[in-house]
Amino acid sequence: MGPSARGLIMLPMSWLLLSGLTLSLASPGAKSEPSSLSLQRHKRHWEWKSFYVLEERDPPHRVMKLHSNKSNIHTIYKIEGDGAGRIFTVDASGDVYAQEKLDREKKSSYRLKARLIDTRTNRQVDNEEEFEINVSDLNDNNPVFLQDFKGSVVERSPKGTLVMTVTATDYDDPTTPNGKLEYKLLNGTDLFTIDQRGDIRTTVGDLDREKQSMHKISVQAKDMPGISSGNINTTTVTINVLDINDNMAVFKKKKYQPTEKYSFNVKEDAKQNSKIGIMELEDKDEEQNKDPVFSVLEFPRVFMVVKNHMKDGVLTLMQELDYETKDKYTFVIEVKESSLKEPADNQDEKLLRRADVTINVIDVDEPPLFSKQIYNFSIVEHSPIKTPVGKVSATDPDKAKFAIRYHIDDPNCPIAIDPTTGTMTVAKDLDRELVDRLEFTITAVEANPRGLKSHALVNLLVLDVNDNDPVLTAEGMIFACEADQPGTIIGRVKATDRDKHMEIFTIRLAKPSYNFTLTDNRDNTANITVRHGDFNQNDPLYDLVVAVEDRGHPTSRTSTTTITIPVCSCDSNRKNYYCKAAPNADNASFHAIIAIILCILTILVIVILFVMRKRCQKETVVILGKNGEMHEQLVSYDEEGGGEMDTNGYDVSILNSARSDGAALPPPPGVYAAVNKPPAVRRDMATMIEVKKDEADHERDGGPYDTLHIYGYEGPESLFGSLSSLESCSDDGSLDYDVLNDWGPRFKTLAELYGIEPSENQYAY
Repeated sequence: MGPSARGLIMLPMSWLLLSGLTLSLASPGAKSEPSSLSLQRHKRHWEWKSFYVLEERDPPHRVMKLHSNKSNIHTIYKIEGDGAGRIFTVDASGDVYAQEKLDREKKSSYRLKARLIDTRTNRQVDNEEEFEINVSDLNDNNPVFLQDFKGSVVERSPKGTLVMTVTATDYDDPTTPNGKLEYKLLNGTDLFTIDQRGDIRTTVGDLDREKQSMHKISVQAKDMPGISSGNINTTTVTINVLDINDNMAVFKKKKYQPTEKYSFNVKEDAKQNSKIGIMELEDKDEEQNKDPVFSVLEFPRVFMVVKNHMKDGVLTLMQELDYETKDKYTFVIEVKESSLKEPADNQDEKLLRRADVTINVIDVDEPPLFSKQIYNFSIVEHSPIKTPVGKVSATDPDKAKFAIRYHIDDPNCPIAIDPTTGTMTVAKDLDRELVDRLEFTITAVEANPRGLKSHALVNLLVLDVNDNDPVLTAEGMIFACEADQPGTIIGRVKATDRDKHMEIFTIRLAKPSYNFTLTDNRDNTANITVRHGDFNQNDPLYDLVVAVEDRGHPTSRTSTTTITIPVCSCDSNRKNYYCKAAPNADNASFHAIIAIILCILTILVIVILFVMRKRCQKETVVILGKNGEMHEQLVSYDEEGGGEMDTNGYDVSILNSARSDGAALPPPPGVYAAVNKPPAVRRDMATMIEVKKDEADHERDGGPYDTLHIYGYEGPESLFGSLSSLESCSDDGSLDYDVLNDWGPRFKTLAELYGIEPSENQYAY
């Protein structure tokens, strides 16, 4: 048997039988001369199809042999496809070798093509043919657990409850025993079991989380089931036991105390819904499964127990306490479970389902307590001072019973209060029309060092009396048209009153009227109707005197109003009208008349002062004219000069003339140089003024110029006042000019000019 045959018989014969092919055992060097019979039996020249090789063999190793019935000494084999030239090689005789170790888990089959080439022509002798190399599996992989397994089961679950499923992976061929797995528990078999699919189930129905909340068990996975040999792997599985409410909540025990007793101290001023204390519970269940219910067997309206986030009981105050009324409370609180899973795990224990509670009320110094928080009183307006209004009362709620003193917080309050009795009286006049309701606070203070205070609100309603006259007003303009006929309603009046009245006013004519009548509408209004028509616009105004009565309490009040009715020219619809008559002066207000009189008096005073001033100035001019000598020029004293050095601003030639016996000196250059002076210096003042005015009026090149200045305004910077007598209507006899000699050399010239000499008259300057 040749090498080819030896290489092939290593595989099972069933793997080598191919449909429509036969296996040739000829040597590769032998000539292949097919007989006529062979050509009839084979449709193809290649005598192979598929081959199998075991994985994990050390390379190189022979895999298979290629053979074609057209091969000869001049032909060679070549392969192409998966791994050709790298993993698989072929020699000239057709032997195929694996150059690497094959791994079925990486690649289980390779598809290649074979060709037969003539080395002389380098041409393909036969058609190419595909073939397949399959890698056979070996049990070379262990089972693998790809994750950590954690499961859970509720305590008290029935026997056989599925907890979780454990799975392992084996990369060997799953169609062979190499890739099939079986599972086994290595511990915890008293509580759990596992089947061949990896399902873990309970074997008991009394799992108790309070005894053991977590179980760790080892699970083994092994391939090749039913065979003692095989690959094995293990993992640890965690199973948590979930909690349910299967334990009763009880009050927590204390050492050396057979029953639970709670004692709390509570101040009497503790507010409603305030927390008193915590009553701890014992419950082995988890917090979310605890569901205690508390019951206060006594005083349920005073105390209540609520649950906090830890499901313990919080004793809460439902209403305020009063030490003086009750200083101690003793009662029982009971606890139950509303959703307990029966039977409870702790039902046989000595449980404290009830607790004795003692509340000690602590006395607190409390502020005074008013009999009411809000007092409502009423009083008639304009009641006399010290008229009683009402009384407030407050007491000390403590056992000491200190005296109470009262005061009103608002210092402007029109009500006074007796500090010891709490009696309130009227302190100021009350006018309902100004304030109809008062609201103020009364403070009560304990007469002790601490001086605790409390407050109460007083609402005082001011009642109305009939102390205001009714008022009559016209609704729109009231007038008579020339064409109005008897029976025409020309207007309406309405009665109002600042007092508070429920009854209807009575409206009537206070004086009879020939032309008009008044009709009371009984709704606080009255219509004015024409009695006799035939009016003329030139007629005088008509006065209609109307009386209105309110019939209020305690006595009725009446007022009269004069309504002035003008005569107007109207259209047919009384829409457009023209009234010639002016409003009656009698209707002007008193304040307007006083203002007019004051204005007239003011104007008269101004006129009188102006006339007196003009008269005074005229007399002064006359005096100057009689004197025949002028010592100064008229200037305005509200313009301050530069002293003796300022000679450009004023014409002092007249003053100099007095020293030179009338000889005129040329004026210095200045603003007056352009003005033509009169040829004679000593002239009548009125004549000189007229000349100056005429020159100014006929000067075309310059603006108006006037040397006539007003002496009525004195310069503010003068320390010695005015020396001019033009403003005065009196003579200069009473003036003493000798004082100029005492003012120094600067005033020497003035002293010489104004010095009094026996020969000078009283008007000398």
